[in-house]
Amino acid sequence: MPNIHFQILQTDDKDTIRLIAEWYLTEWKIPIDTTIQRLESVTTDNSQFQVVMTIDNIPIATGGLFNHVGLLDKEPRFKMYKKWLALVYTIPNERNKGFGSLICKHIQDHSKNIGIDTMYLFTDTAVQLYKRLGWIEMEKLTMAERDIVVMEKTL
Repeated sequence: MPNIHFQILQTDDKDTIRLIAEWYLTEWKIPIDTTIQRLESVTTDNSQFQVVMTIDNIPIATGGLFNHVGLLDKEPRFKMYKKWLALVYTIPNERNKGFGSLICKHIQDHSKNIGIDTMYLFTDTAVQLYKRLGWIEMEKLTMAERDIVVMEKTL
């Protein structure tokens, strides 16, 4: 059985921060410097966090809880909602094995443990995953030809 481990990213985890930045560039075209700056900021803020999931000490997935997500820049009416599950990523050869669910559950559990009672997310690719995890659809909208679903979860 593989050894699965979850770790909250720390400021001195430079190699892991760089790896995540490369993943995000490949998956979503987010510039490496943008991700590095964001993760360095998140690791110094107790109200946000980024989790890395490893199997046998090899990073395979990540995601986090953030106070600000890109949707808020385009749809300011959502700024009233805080604590966004975002940037959940699993490396391609480990997808469809349940690891996305595992890291999301870990992020939710950690959020609850630090006193958060409600979380939000938006997605255009994983609505069914989040529904299985108990998330509720709040609203659907179209942005840049993408059908976005905003969801909420009470912890």
